Amino acid sequence: MRLTPTEEELRSRYNPDLLKKSIEGRAEREQEFDEFVTRLKEYSQSDKPIWIVVKEEEERRKKAVMSAAKVQRQEADARREEMRREAGLSK
Repeated sequence: MRLTPTEEELRSRYNPDLLKKSIEGRAEREQEFDEFVTRLKEYSQSDKPIWIVVKEEEERRKKAVMSAAKVQRQEADARREEMRREAGLSK
């Protein structure tokens, strides 16, 4: 009969640096997985196939990022213009 080692036994054989990285990244990986499962649950509530829902969500996120970047550029341009006006008045 063949036995498989437990997770703790495998970790005890790790290089100390790898063990440290594994422990440090565990919480982040668990959080990412939880978010992934939550999104899958949300996507599965739709009548559409999940890959279509995922694609639509990615497009929505891209549009949101692009609009946020556009707003930031407009704000930066407005601040720059305001600084130019102030510099022009002080001369």
